Amino acid sequence: MPSNPILRASLVTASAVVMVIGTLAGFGLLGTRVEESSGGALSSQATLVAPATTAFSIWSLIYLGLIAYVVWQWWARDNARAARISWLAALSMVLNAAWLGVTQVGLLWLSVVVILTLAVVLGLLVQRLGQSPPASRVEAVVVDGTFGVYLGWVSVATVANITAVLVDAGVDPGGIWSEALAVVVLAVAALLGAVYAFRLDGRWAIAAAMTWAVGWIAAGRLAGPLYSTATAVAAIAAGIAILAATAYARSRRTARRADIAPFATTSAGRG
Repeated sequence: MPSNPILRASLVTASAVVMVIGTLAGFGLLGTRVEESSGGALSSQATLVAPATTAFSIWSLIYLGLIAYVVWQWWARDNARAARISWLAALSMVLNAAWLGVTQVGLLWLSVVVILTLAVVLGLLVQRLGQSPPASRVEAVVVDGTFGVYLGWVSVATVANITAVLVDAGVDPGGIWSEALAVVVLAVAALLGAVYAFRLDGRWAIAAAMTWAVGWIAAGRLAGPLYSTATAVAAIAAGIAILAATAYARSRRTARRADIAPFATTSAGRG
């Protein structure tokens, strides 16, 4: 990413335009809706770990946040945090559009590569945000909040995407074995949420998005044609585990800060 702040902000904005075009395709305005593309392999009823349709309304929040971020990064062109994450943010928006593009043409295995790359990019971005605190509440909400929700949702979407591709390829044992595999997938999602909690300082935005996703997986299995009590219970348990891990990680962070504060005050007094 170029060091010139205006050029950097311009490239981020161009990436956002690419994302918007891809989104219009995913909504069916310039192409086929995601649920109907790739032969329906990514629909809300394609696998046991597919979230119910309502879950995808979270994209409205993510896109709103990303647009707000694009505006903010113009205003904060000289902000060190803005510079630190700019190329990762731009790449995430291009990858977002790329995923919608490859699913439009039925390249499901390529969609796995794209969404895995997107998850890694977002993980690195949020990790960089953790290197310094936001300078204002606006920055905390628009930047940390947006990319936290983005990462949380994409992480669950990644495991759901991989499962959908495997099922589409014929890897579907059926019956109780499918439910057992769904439970394993949800356990992986819970473990990932715990890793985020402890490695990224217990960010509620990540936990909230992941809990939203697994909660709607539970809702889909209790109300839809793919009824599965075992999967629903596992999804609810995964959500509880993610929230508990995040709460514990945040309590540890608060305790560490409380331990450090007296030493910082003493040092300042001596200075």
